[in-house]
Amino acid sequence: MDLPVMPPVDPMLARSVPKIPAGELYEPKWDGFRAIVFRDGGEVEIGSRNTRPMERYFPDVVEHALAYLPERCVVDGEIVVPSAATGGLDWDALQQRIHPAASRVRLLSHETPALLILFDVLALGDDDLTSRPFSERRALLEQAIAPNPGVYVTAQTDDDAVAAEWFQSFEGAGLDGVVAKRPDLTYQPGKRVMSKIKHERTADCVLAGYRPHKSGDDAVGSLLLGLYTDDGVLASVGVAAAFSMARRRELVTELAPLVTSLEDHPWGAHATGRTPRESEQSRWSAGKDLSFIPLRPELVVEVGYDHLEGDRFRHVAQFRRWRPDRDPASCTYAQLDEPVSYALADVLAAGA
Repeated sequence: MDLPVMPPVDPMLARSVPKIPAGELYEPKWDGFRAIVFRDGGEVEIGSRNTRPMERYFPDVVEHALAYLPERCVVDGEIVVPSAATGGLDWDALQQRIHPAASRVRLLSHETPALLILFDVLALGDDDLTSRPFSERRALLEQAIAPNPGVYVTAQTDDDAVAAEWFQSFEGAGLDGVVAKRPDLTYQPGKRVMSKIKHERTADCVLAGYRPHKSGDDAVGSLLLGLYTDDGVLASVGVAAAFSMARRRELVTELAPLVTSLEDHPWGAHATGRTPRESEQSRWSAGKDLSFIPLRPELVVEVGYDHLEGDRFRHVAQFRRWRPDRDPASCTYAQLDEPVSYALADVLAAGA
């Protein structure tokens, strides 16, 4: 491989801002695996967010790159998997693609095929484009990618009102918010020079346990959160984990009066709902200790979250505050405000 921009390349990043900034270029924020794709003739490499190679996990994306990308190029984008059930994105199916067995990867590439969504180009032919303004790179990207079923150029607008509409409606397809970029922005690997505006909601959850910190210190690693179903069953909905080490040690002492036995806990041996062990078992947790310290479900915590994936928070929730005024029985799924479903096909069509 001999390209003007060679792997590995750290992707250019975005910093979180509270609202959509004026006077920039706006794109939907895709919720997939970041990917910088290098193609030189018959050779394709896919670098992850951490510059690790991903082509072995996505042979279908390699095929798309060979079929639909320019002969020699470096492009920046996101790998996503459409959901056959919802018409949006399927994060769980995307995670399943990271599998050590080549036979399993090949099977999944046919059962849950991935798409490559592009939003930048770093090189075309012999030209290094990283020092050119983003508006120019975007125009070259649009010219380089003809309509096809495997590689898409993401939608873009310079109208902040349209971006606000995308922020609301595209979430229903599983997207993560909006990204804003200055038209004159050069490509700056590893630097947070773009802006991202992400969805965030709040929920009151039952604190039902915690996991000890991985360091082995007498400290809390993560708080285990639960919500009651319509049947009155406490289901595991996710974790909150953003604390300083000093605060993690304090929490052990503060929560000690609530510690109980697993036999007397809703997530014990006779649990009828989803427990933390069941909800977090995956290849990502293989070999990890998923045991936890059970707490009497008497304390309510307010957390921030972006959206649900099935019946669980998509990402780690952010601790906000304790809610001693709330009755744990009121912490139900019914309180959650989730987006109306939206078709991924419409999001892709917006970029056509």
